[in-house]
Amino acid sequence: MKTTEASPTYREPRRRDKGKTKTELQLAILRVKNKRLKMSIAAVAAEAGVNPSLIHNTYPDLAEEIRAQMGRTTRQQRDDKAAKLADARAALKELREQLRTAQGDIATLASINEMLRDEVSTLRAQVAGKVLKMPERKGR
Repeated sequence: MKTTEASPTYREPRRRDKGKTKTELQLAILRVKNKRLKMSIAAVAAEAGVNPSLIHNTYPDLAEEIRAQMGRTTRQQRDDKAAKLADARAALKELREQLRTAQGDIATLASINEMLRDEVSTLRAQVAGKVLKMPERKGR
């Protein structure tokens, strides 16, 4: 059924004035500072009565300003993460090399251990008189 007049429950979405909203966000930044709250995009958004995604998506310059006041710009965050990643990769490379070395040492020690076990069992058998040691021939 089609009606020509608007339904009483239907509301037009509120139109925002970008300039007014930006001014309100800037004032919210000042209020957060004055209240000595922890500076964050969420805190500024709450103070201004808007969603944090509005700041991120519509006012990226203000988002960057807030991050700068937090002491962390996007570039700084990216560079910090890149540096941490490079350090982690270097540490991982070193640990892998240590693991390869340790595995080689384990293989060598396992071989030596098996030879010693064989020698111990032969010596025990000789002491018990079960095995006679053959004299070695000279000259051959």
